[in-house]
Amino acid sequence: MSARDGTTKSGWVYSVLPIAIATGPLGTLVQLYLIQLNGITLGTIYSSLAAAIYNGVGIPAALFWGLATDRLHRRRILIALSYGLMGVVLVSFYFDTTTVGTVARYSLFSFVSVASATPINLLIMETGEKSRWGAAFARLSMVSSIGTVSGLVLSTLWTTALPQDLTILFPLLGISALVSTGMAIVTIPEPAFVLERETLARRRPGFFSRLLAVPIFFLNLPRASDFRRVFRGLRSSLTSYVPLFYISTICFYFSSGLFNTSLVPAMQKYLLSDDEVFAVILAGMVVQTLSFQVAQRSISQRPLVITSVQGLLLRGWSYVAMGASFLLITGPSFITPAIILYPLGAGVAYALYYISSNTMMFNIVKPRNAGASLGVYSAIVGIAAMAGSLASGFISVYIGFEVTFVAAGIVLFAAVGIVAQLPRSKSPEQSPH
Repeated sequence: MSARDGTTKSGWVYSVLPIAIATGPLGTLVQLYLIQLNGITLGTIYSSLAAAIYNGVGIPAALFWGLATDRLHRRRILIALSYGLMGVVLVSFYFDTTTVGTVARYSLFSFVSVASATPINLLIMETGEKSRWGAAFARLSMVSSIGTVSGLVLSTLWTTALPQDLTILFPLLGISALVSTGMAIVTIPEPAFVLERETLARRRPGFFSRLLAVPIFFLNLPRASDFRRVFRGLRSSLTSYVPLFYISTICFYFSSGLFNTSLVPAMQKYLLSDDEVFAVILAGMVVQTLSFQVAQRSISQRPLVITSVQGLLLRGWSYVAMGASFLLITGPSFITPAIILYPLGAGVAYALYYISSNTMMFNIVKPRNAGASLGVYSAIVGIAAMAGSLASGFISVYIGFEVTFVAAGIVLFAAVGIVAQLPRSKSPEQSPH
């Protein structure tokens, strides 16, 4: 396929579909498998450790693969390599039935999965006309969402039909990833010219798409002075916008780590079957996909702070209500609040917060300090998510799942208080698409 063929050169985007099918159910599948191996108590602890390590590995992975992207300038090679390694790791899960092996492979998967995020987004801009970048990124996001939903549907149906064969899902997902590898090799063109990673930080569609894929994006390694410079702005109301925004981001990702890491073990404790667990996660992803389509059209003219607060409040109350439900409802009937509240928090609320907060982040990133801004942002996102995941399992086991869920909601309410203090008149102006 020629990169000059305007009708076919963007067809490579569909190579994302099988890999999204492969990655969509993985986090839930790993947690279910660890619980199957160790029981609910130890399984919750190991799920927490696995999620924390997964999030922690994402930080050096983003640095490593960002450097590789800069040095190699070979989009097809990096994307195909990432997909191929992901497929191999997924298949290898089937051949090691130990807890240590499962956690190690999940961590390795985290490392290799990051490799494709930046090259894919750069390739959109390198193979398409500038006037169509927004539409191209939207299509990439939609293809990825369809793949994720399809993977969760596959997992739900598989665990319904064959509830005892959970591990067979790993090689099935691995084969799907390898299909993406072949499609990438065949369909992805090496562009006639290449863009630097900094370009993504200057174009809103690429910026949003990149952070949605992996919310960690380093242009360079942040220094201690970068952190001091960012948070020193708290001393004055005139310069408090950026540090307050970053602190609210810490709250959001810490809360997400707390809640999401314990959701699957909580449902298992109340005897929800594997297919019911997947069905709840599937409902959340479907609602999230639809919410993004609606929210992108409806909130573009609304104040970012107000939209962000609405998303945080809805997510926080969803978490608190889940904690209350855990106390009031026992047994498999817990699926009722789970399948209502989880889509509200992970779908509607997340879409509102994601669009508004990443627009705010995009406005913060200026050409003169893009590396420092993104470096600090990515570091605090990774560390906050890792800390939340690590704390989640221990709080749930030693105090209770309901405490974990309510605590996650309270942290979001704290974020609301912080975001509400953002000096709207001092916020960076909204940049055009």
